[in-house]
Amino acid sequence: MLSSLIAPASAPAPALTSVATPTLWAVTILAVIALLVADFLITRRPHEVSMREALGWSAFYIALPLAFGGWVWAAFGAPTGVEYLTGYLVEKSLSVDNLFVFMLLLSAFAVPPALQQRVLLLGIAGALVLRGVFIALGAAVLANLSWAFLLFGGILLATAVKILVDQLRGGSHDVDVSSLRSVRLIRRFMPVTDDYRGPRLSVREQGRRMLTPLAVVVVAVFAADVVFAVDSVPAVYGITSDPYLVFATNAFALLGLRALYFVLQGALSKLVHLGYGLATILAFIGVKLVLHWAHGIWAGVPEIPTLASLGVIVGVLAVVTATSLWATRGAGGDPTDEGGTGDEERRQVTAQP
Repeated sequence: MLSSLIAPASAPAPALTSVATPTLWAVTILAVIALLVADFLITRRPHEVSMREALGWSAFYIALPLAFGGWVWAAFGAPTGVEYLTGYLVEKSLSVDNLFVFMLLLSAFAVPPALQQRVLLLGIAGALVLRGVFIALGAAVLANLSWAFLLFGGILLATAVKILVDQLRGGSHDVDVSSLRSVRLIRRFMPVTDDYRGPRLSVREQGRRMLTPLAVVVVAVFAADVVFAVDSVPAVYGITSDPYLVFATNAFALLGLRALYFVLQGALSKLVHLGYGLATILAFIGVKLVLHWAHGIWAGVPEIPTLASLGVIVGVLAVVTATSLWATRGAGGDPTDEGGTGDEERRQVTAQP
């Protein structure tokens, strides 16, 4: 009986499989590119986004991934469909936390309302490329290293602890924009104009090329995307080991961020308990990954089914949303001032863009 519970410690890494054919990969990537191009065409003329416009695009970017999930369910079966939907829900919940940081960056750099959606779109395009690299690296690691699931689980558990500590300290969304390394680096090597020049990232003045503040804030957003990808990609690999599903969930969650930002701009400050929920979700997925790794070595170690994961994630999000709304009932507040980013810091940042 003991021999049935103990496997060799040097068990080979599990082979990764995918439901996607090369044709499906190509079609999906082309569709994502087409959606990005359409967004760039829509935002080519800077304008302030109305709530009606934001709601319309948000509805589209929620209906599209849900419809795609229905197709995945029908084409590849219920287990694959549940994996996709659970992964998408994880990515969407993490993306809401990302919006807090985006809001603080846009406020700190005093980005004009008409240019905000262009900043978000450029940041999303960069994030998609970055996530593609992280997903490919993650797939390679999982396919060749038997302890990769343990590594990813450790990353998520460490991230969960950090989020929880920050939440308890009341600074879960602190952003010291003036000390961002990316911002300091770009200012050191390139001159920056004193004001925005519409949607242009650079201009030529007095015979030399200069960046605009728009380019600086885009770099800051992209740098934030690097941090988000570190926990986002392992979190989805904790739900499914299929690189195609990981890419699809990331792409759909990111594509809807631009519109979602303007819909939730006023409501984000009320999600005061979101940090607790994200810490719980990441810790849960981290434990799931560690158990998955242990199951490959000791067959008697149980694994957490994906359907159970979906139930836990939905339940956690429902609880923290309800408790947040209860805690902030009747309260106003400026979300851009949350986490210590006040008027003084904004003046310091915008004075030297």
